[in-house]
Amino acid sequence: MASIHKDIPIHAPAHEVWDAVRDFGALHTRLVPGFVLDTKLDGEARIVTFASGTVARELLIDCDDARRRLAYAIVSERIKHYGASVQVTADGDARSRVLWTVDVLPHEMAPYISGQMDQGVFAMQKALGRAAA
Repeated sequence: MASIHKDIPIHAPAHEVWDAVRDFGALHTRLVPGFVLDTKLDGEARIVTFASGTVARELLIDCDDARRRLAYAIVSERIKHYGASVQVTADGDARSRVLWTVDVLPHEMAPYISGQMDQGVFAMQKALGRAAA
């Protein structure tokens, strides 16, 4: 299984970043606007429309406020396994780090997923404040 890890510095306090991450239905308005065009809640899932035109159904696995960690999975015909987690940690009073991990099968999907995550990272830094140097 391919594991992809992104360590994202953000110039915003951890509680503000976590508030946006945990808002499961607001990817397109709070967390990654421009990268995600629309998010619709459907029970424990969200239907995500990406700027690329891709639509994905993401299932909420866990939202842990104490650990500032959200886990989700994608169920798809093209992807055998997709499990992800996003965790926010403080990096001082005014900065934070977002640790985004995705485990995916088949392995051949990893370069595409990593590239999409890079676009999400840029959108997240732009939306949540000032990208840390």
